[in-house]
Amino acid sequence: MKAQRLLLLAFTIWILVAGINAFAQQAVTFPSGGETANGFLYLPQGSGPHPAVIVIQEYWGVNDWIKQEAAGFSSKGYVALAVDLYRGKIADTPDMAHELMRGLPQDQGVRDLAAGYTFLSARKDVKHDRIGAVGWCMGGGYAAQLAIAEPSLRAVAINYGALPTDKDALAKINAAVMGNFGGQDRGISPESVQAFATSMKSLGKPVDAKIYPDAGHAFENPGNKTGYRPEDAKDALWRIDRFFAANLQR
Repeated sequence: MKAQRLLLLAFTIWILVAGINAFAQQAVTFPSGGETANGFLYLPQGSGPHPAVIVIQEYWGVNDWIKQEAAGFSSKGYVALAVDLYRGKIADTPDMAHELMRGLPQDQGVRDLAAGYTFLSARKDVKHDRIGAVGWCMGGGYAAQLAIAEPSLRAVAINYGALPTDKDALAKINAAVMGNFGGQDRGISPESVQAFATSMKSLGKPVDAKIYPDAGHAFENPGNKTGYRPEDAKDALWRIDRFFAANLQR
């Protein structure tokens, strides 16, 4: 009997949590050029206005982990928008993820993210001058491109994403920039990170890039069974939280 009561209690708690998550997550659409983009919106408690964060997917798509990260930012007081760059598609194998990433024109991805920025800035519950972006892997690269395309973006967190090198493009960035990178990443080398930071600083742009010596690519994602590094991931999230608090909440 006791076991049955405990099972019933656990099931009830699961239903309540699932209900809260389902209520907190809102599917939204917004115009992007002549097309319609979509995403998932997560609202913090209170009427606001609140700072906001655009959450940008890895090459897998807007899967459960990206939604979890977006929900986490909303629990910290941000209106969070996970823009669905694949428009409903989610990869479940690396081959499919590569195919979806290659099939996404960069100008369309940047346009959808800029449209997400416009969507957020028009909301009454958002502080339009306190909007940032965060991305991982493919999304980290798109976060950097959004900073170039949207001069009013306030803060950008790049996690092991491709970094722009053209100084004319970097000169367009007005956002504060921080990044978390793996020293063992075979795609985003420590040398490219250091070159990016040097170029940004030479332009008088605020940048904070940290390299985790023993980490490889995607070290923050718990779904990365061979490369997830919980302590480094915890530190990276702490850095992101501190960075957004300083640039978006104050």
